[in-house]
Amino acid sequence: MKNLAIIGRILFALPFGVMGVNHFIMKDYFLGIMSSFIPGGAYTILLTGFLLILASILIMLNQFLKTVCFSLAGILFLFIITIHIPGLSTANWQIAFIELLKDTGLMGGAIMIALYSDSLKELSIIKSKRKK
Repeated sequence: MKNLAIIGRILFALPFGVMGVNHFIMKDYFLGIMSSFIPGGAYTILLTGFLLILASILIMLNQFLKTVCFSLAGILFLFIITIHIPGLSTANWQIAFIELLKDTGLMGGAIMIALYSDSLKELSIIKSKRKK
């Protein structure tokens, strides 16, 4: 069961790392879909990419899960309200809708990991004591 939790945590974290790298590689694309009222322009895109990469690494390493996952849920919520919801009124509303659903699901997963992170660590400690 512990191995499945590790695999699940890694599978959850990897896409955030890839998307973080994409923020550096595809900066111009992200600037094009970014709402005009968000300050910072390219700086905001690069900062977001860095935060996504950092979150991905920390989740895979099982470090600061509660803080990282609640922060990640907050970032996803910001994506939803500043990018995806405004995108519903564009010609590509179907893509915005799919992205909205994806980020809503990922936000739910991040909240679940944050809420159960203490329980998972306790289970891990109990199992390691049994092996001794």
